[in-house]
Amino acid sequence: MVFSPAVQGRKGLNNKEFGFLRQKIQKTQKQMASLLGTSLKAVQSFEQGWRKVPVHIERQLLFLLSTKQVIPGKSRPCWVIRNCPSENREACPAFEFNMGGLCWFINGTICQGKVQGSWAKKMKVCQNCEVFGQTMKTRDLGPGGWVHIRRGRKSEKEKNG
Repeated sequence: MVFSPAVQGRKGLNNKEFGFLRQKIQKTQKQMASLLGTSLKAVQSFEQGWRKVPVHIERQLLFLLSTKQVIPGKSRPCWVIRNCPSENREACPAFEFNMGGLCWFINGTICQGKVQGSWAKKMKVCQNCEVFGQTMKTRDLGPGGWVHIRRGRKSEKEKNG
């Protein structure tokens, strides 16, 4: 799973994924536009494939989806799941703000021993992480959750032969 044109090989949400996720959070196009702080025409354009889904819209959509999936008391913080050393925990924004289930949403987190920078670079790491996978795993998205949706996508190279 890859997320932004800014990083080689990374694609943002495509129109089908955007529409699918909008339906999964059970919002009309008009409601989605309001939630995302954008116009109805923009949402329609994202779904038709006329406009690329900007990173800030992708982030917001994933955040909204994740909040519908949280089961109180069921999730463990990322620093426990990833067994982070205390020096990394103390310096990590996810730990500082007690956001262990939403570490993927916060820029500047320390994962795999280093600060994860931009959203695009960070999501290349997060896409294979158990924490992100558990957050995006839902019965509405099917058995593989978010990863299941993204695996069906073909790269431009595959499409063009």
